[in-house]
Amino acid sequence: MSKVANKPIELSPDVKFNVNNNTILIEGPKGKLEFVKPDDVSVEQSDNLLKVSTKSECTAMSGTTRSLLSNMVTGVSKGWEKKLLLVGVGYRAKADKLKLELVVGYSHPVNFAIPEGLAIETPSQTEIVISGVDKQKVGQAAADIRSVRPPEPYKGKGIKYADEQIVKKEAKKK
Repeated sequence: MSKVANKPIELSPDVKFNVNNNTILIEGPKGKLEFVKPDDVSVEQSDNLLKVSTKSECTAMSGTTRSLLSNMVTGVSKGWEKKLLLVGVGYRAKADKLKLELVVGYSHPVNFAIPEGLAIETPSQTEIVISGVDKQKVGQAAADIRSVRPPEPYKGKGIKYADEQIVKKEAKKK
């Protein structure tokens, strides 16, 4: 069995856990998430702990299931957040309810449709904060926004994660 799956998941008192056949529903103050678990994996709740185990000897999905459930519990209780920074002269972002408008050096502004279930804020013109309940959706939206203008290696201009370090290359010498 996986070493990751051996560690139990702690549920806070405001998180509700429900299993119907193979469908797991987790509800919390931030929202609710649904997950379909594999047949070989069983999930039991005792007091405020979730324990993941396998029905057969060798299955790799027990650790994956435990990690996904842990991320779901964290998402519905605390939420997930990614921060992006715009580096470059004239680079700016503005968020509305339905779209994020990016001005990142192209001849036209780039409009990014905000996915359902996510909130995108721009505390300043050069900072984007993506928050939501589902870790995968938050990360994918951050990656999609970053791909509009990834940081280039010579000056570091572009859209980067807040904790990302850009290794700059040396310019060509004559």
